Formats: sequence, structure tokens, C-alpha cells
Amino acid sequence: MIEIQKMTAASAKAAAELEAICFASPWSEDALLQMSENPNASFLCAFSDGVFVGYAGMLCVLDEGQICNVAVCPAYRRMGVGAALMKAQAETARIRGLSFMTLEVRASNLAAQGLYEKYGWEKVGVRKNFYQKPREDAFLYNYYVT
Repeated sequence: MIEIQKMTAASAKAAAELEAICFASPWSEDALLQMSENPNASFLCAFSDGVFVGYAGMLCVLDEGQICNVAVCPAYRRMGVGAALMKAQAETARIRGLSFMTLEVRASNLAAQGLYEKYGWEKVGVRKNFYQKPREDAFLYNYYVT
């Protein structure tokens, strides 16, 4: 069973370690901790039997939520962790009264695109050469909060 909790100092450290595994330009532990303390952000962590297995961060501006990062430990992928995190962020958006959420995803990340589309996210655009290391387009997705 996946348990979702707000990011803490301890989980920010684990999230930074996961960032280094998953992303070419990882966020630092300090940056994650600062964001977790930001009242206009929602940084949530997933745990399986008490073990940190992933996190998702969202920035909130006016009525929009911007998902900044979603990362799942490689050994826990395709086990519902990403879905649990995205559902929790959607609930956060609903509680905060947001109208919609957005995110970018690498054009090559078919697994993430499948997850987002399965849970009602709509592809609405392309950001050319958005990512570096390697250079790649991003697909822009929106989710309309109900």
C-alpha cells in the first residue's frame, strides 16, 4: 500500500537522491526543502511500508497548479506510485480551489504520458527543445480540476 505524506527535511534528502538518479538537472536537497515549506507549493512523498519510493511537486499560482517534478524510484515503477502521487496532487488542487493543473513531459517518456492520459490529463501543446541533456521536445498537458 502506498502512503502519501507532505515532504519533510528527511524526505527532501531522499527526494534529492532520487532526483540525481532520475534527472539530468536534479534539484538540490535545499531547493526541495525550501519548496516544501512554500505555502504556494505542494510537495508530496510516497512511501511503501515506510520506505521512500517517490515524490511529486506542484507550484500554485492564482488558479493554476504547475507540476514541477514527478519521480519514482526505479524499483517501484509501474506499481501505482506515480498514480497515487498524481491523484493526491489533484486532490490538493481541488481543495485549494485551482481550476487546472499543467505539466511538461519528455516526448520520449511514453510511460509517463500513458499514466497522465489514463487519469484524465489532456495533451494540449508542444514546447520545442524544452529539455536539455539530451535536447528534446516536451509535451504540455493540462488537467481540469473538478
